Amino acid sequence: MQRSTAPLLKWGLSLCLAALLSGCASGPSPQTASPSQSDGAPAEPPADLAAQPDAVPRVEPIHKGGPNKPYEVLGQSYEPVVEDVPWHERGLGSWYGRKFHGRRTASGELFSMYGMTAAHRTLPIPSYAQVRHVQSGKSVIVRINDRGPFHASRVIDLSYAAAVKLGMVSSGSAQVEVTRLTFDDIRRGVWQTHASPAMAVAAETARAVPSAPQVTAKPAHAYTPAQRGFYVQLAALRQREGVDRLQQRVSTELADLLPMLAVFHEASLYKLKVGPYATREDAMQAAAQAREALQLTPIVVERR
Repeated sequence: MQRSTAPLLKWGLSLCLAALLSGCASGPSPQTASPSQSDGAPAEPPADLAAQPDAVPRVEPIHKGGPNKPYEVLGQSYEPVVEDVPWHERGLGSWYGRKFHGRRTASGELFSMYGMTAAHRTLPIPSYAQVRHVQSGKSVIVRINDRGPFHASRVIDLSYAAAVKLGMVSSGSAQVEVTRLTFDDIRRGVWQTHASPAMAVAAETARAVPSAPQVTAKPAHAYTPAQRGFYVQLAALRQREGVDRLQQRVSTELADLLPMLAVFHEASLYKLKVGPYATREDAMQAAAQAREALQLTPIVVERR
């Protein structure tokens, strides 16, 4: 698969600006990212990624602090939107993938190239947007949780999964229209006009419990891990049923880990793992999060 052209533009990427925007020290800044580190698609992408449901919009409060504070990158100042107002723009969209997989985003969440997320320079974090491929007419709903791209010609950086659904992985970039979904849009469900069946089912689930949207885990298929990196192992059991129950619990209590959650069949055991993460430090942070939320004793393992 052809590698994205967007990541080759050193300053055009979303560079996981948690260090700049929320005080976190993890994740590279534009000044420290190495141009020799190539980005692109995973070596073995999931076969059903194009069928993945879009992000399900919900009303999330906009706070003026954290990633929504005014900031400066490469001498350019940016002032994020901190009010619930419409937003529409057209320009070049790009995507980012494995290089930043598992790193912190500006929101403090871990970036998953398999999630339906995106980076924008000024839209509120978090917020939701509909992104339409101008040429093909395909559209997706993404959750804005990162800052970027810091290249004048680009308006949004999409996750690898979103790029797959829009059909722009090979080209690396495409002309897109970005429309923010306001709180009123979300409440009225106007974003469902062109929703896929899978997305509509997810939306019904979210509306059933507005204050605590449910995330249903897709059945995980046991397989031997192919990707290198650091993993957080949550459980290792002989019975698949126990792992499935824990997976459902994680999907409810730690929904942000769901895109990186998988079951692996190793040495006659079913192992529930989260990953891969680029560094041991990132995996340790995720392990601490799981330990606190789930009252488990996860371990960090490395696959070379």
